Amino acid sequence: MRAYAGNDLEADIYALFPSATRLGEKDPKTEVWPVYQLHELLGYAFESIEFAPLKGFSGEPINLLIGLNTQGELSGVKVIHHHEPIFLHGLGPRPLLDFIDQYKNHRISERFIVGKHGTDAGSAYLDGVTKATVSVVVVNDIILSSARQVARQTLQEFAQQSPVAVKSSYFKPMQWQELLSNGLIQTLQVSQRDLEQSLGSELSEFAFEDWQLEHDHATLYIAYLNAPIIGKNILGEAGYQRLKTKLADGEHAVAMMSEGLFSYLESDFQPATSPKRVALNQSNLSIAIRDMNFFSYNPLQLSPNTPDFEDFRIFRISPQTGFNPGGDMEIQLKLNLKKNHLVEKEAIFTEHYQLPETLFDKVETPVRPTIKPTWVTVWENRSLDTLILLVGLLVLTIGFSLQKRWLGYSRHFPWIRWTFLFFTLAFIGIYAQGQLSVVNIFTVLLALRDGFDITVFLLDPIIFILWIFTFVSLFIFGRGLFCGWLCPFGAMQEFVAKIAEVLKIRQWTISDSTHRKLTKIKYLILGVLVITSLVSLRAAEQAAEVEPFKTAVTLTFIREWPFVIYALLILGTGLFINKFYCRYVCPLGAGLAVLGKFHHLEWLTRRTECGSPCQLCRKKCGVDAIRRDGSIDYDECVQCLECVVILEDPFQCAPKILETKRQQKTPLAHAVKLIQVPSAK
Repeated sequence: MRAYAGNDLEADIYALFPSATRLGEKDPKTEVWPVYQLHELLGYAFESIEFAPLKGFSGEPINLLIGLNTQGELSGVKVIHHHEPIFLHGLGPRPLLDFIDQYKNHRISERFIVGKHGTDAGSAYLDGVTKATVSVVVVNDIILSSARQVARQTLQEFAQQSPVAVKSSYFKPMQWQELLSNGLIQTLQVSQRDLEQSLGSELSEFAFEDWQLEHDHATLYIAYLNAPIIGKNILGEAGYQRLKTKLADGEHAVAMMSEGLFSYLESDFQPATSPKRVALNQSNLSIAIRDMNFFSYNPLQLSPNTPDFEDFRIFRISPQTGFNPGGDMEIQLKLNLKKNHLVEKEAIFTEHYQLPETLFDKVETPVRPTIKPTWVTVWENRSLDTLILLVGLLVLTIGFSLQKRWLGYSRHFPWIRWTFLFFTLAFIGIYAQGQLSVVNIFTVLLALRDGFDITVFLLDPIIFILWIFTFVSLFIFGRGLFCGWLCPFGAMQEFVAKIAEVLKIRQWTISDSTHRKLTKIKYLILGVLVITSLVSLRAAEQAAEVEPFKTAVTLTFIREWPFVIYALLILGTGLFINKFYCRYVCPLGAGLAVLGKFHHLEWLTRRTECGSPCQLCRKKCGVDAIRRDGSIDYDECVQCLECVVILEDPFQCAPKILETKRQQKTPLAHAVKLIQVPSAK
């Protein structure tokens, strides 16, 4: 049993149950704490991680303390532990606390709908948290899944129904021996020889306190008493009717008794508890049985047909166990025998018990809807966003594939590029929250180290699709396809650079050698962040605030002022140094560049004259990704395609202009020559 993961158990539970005066011990079987007001049971408190250890967007399980009252209502929810970045370093904790407060006083049988509004009966409509959709969907699943599991174990109203019902009219008088021969009473027999074989020792080597060694064997009997043909013939009519009044709806009763070598009850057995020596299993699950203490106030009176047993006991089975009396049951007998005070051995014997089908009627139970995985629900809810993104990526892919056909129209290209950058910033970034981050790289690395679970990454379809597209494109084109076209903050910097151009702000000149040195900074930042993440993910996430993405794009500058000032300074620097952040600071760009080194195509068009003597493309490249020799530095290139536009434009590309002039001069020189020939004669 786990220790409480919070700080102050009693204070936290009393906060969920304000009228509580007493807290019971945690039940090791149900993993819940019963909560009382004096002697009245108010409900149960439990940690969600015991029942629904679901992982959040960060890849770590979220743990909540949940209160459930006896009417099946949630009395409150408290956050014990989470690692969701948006609530730790972005929106802050208040939106999460406000979200979980909405569950208070709602019944778990209601239909919970997050992010929508309505008034239909039986539904609970909850306000979501903008920019934290994935996290709150996971929290919702955790609360409902764990609370409903607890309810099935502790509250009769929510107990699972048995697939069969006892035929109340099926009865005929039968003698004890008939009950045995017809399989209505099951027996488990253990001989001294069986014991010795199981223990690997002779019985004379063990100490016995309550055994009757004059007997050669012991016999355990078990009988399902709810069936009248068994219950009435064992207890008699009066005893059976009294038993029915003692059992709540859905409860079951079994009788156990034994004779011979030993009793199935240990010598220190306490009434109203569970026996240590006997267990009842079904479908590989233990079925909890508890002594009803049925004869505590009434003398033991059984049917005249029933033999006299000193250890005759009736045990109760609650409906929450999901026990099916018509199914196969396994009776397990466990005997612990001591050789001395240091050495003890265990012998286990089992027998199966299957009651005849004639005792029951089949019950048509409603088919429980299959609970969809959280990620499936998220994808369904964001199907339109996903479709729009896929269309955008398809357009981008086709455009890159057919670049030679449309890049020649240099007058139209800027409009095409600015339109797509606006789509990237407005839809992918601000609306769909698709800004990739270096934190995503941490999550992948830690997942590979600690056990990869793809469902964690499927929780956000926009981020997942972008990562898949980016990862594939890295090995084809390099980092530039993402950095130049799909990064919302990169698009924001492009717009800032355009403003600087319109305002004619003079750009700061950075020498080639200084530029090459500065580009190493982002790789250094990346290395520090990766190493930090392996030590402490929380520290790495805090250090990753070097990325202004969350402030500028995800939260649209609605954040504490130090973060806003930092993001504005980064963008402001871009007025004087084109895409300053992308070129020198961005750890995400550095990580993509590392993988992009393995790209397959170096497809940007180059001419033999590029770099020698022509330097036009290099001078116009906004990120200094063209070397003096005219080659492309794909580690730094954002593939804006401006250089390709220049090469395809006969009015901008210097070699093309010269070639055009030569073509124009050649016919003229030939004509002059033809005119001069006759005059020579």
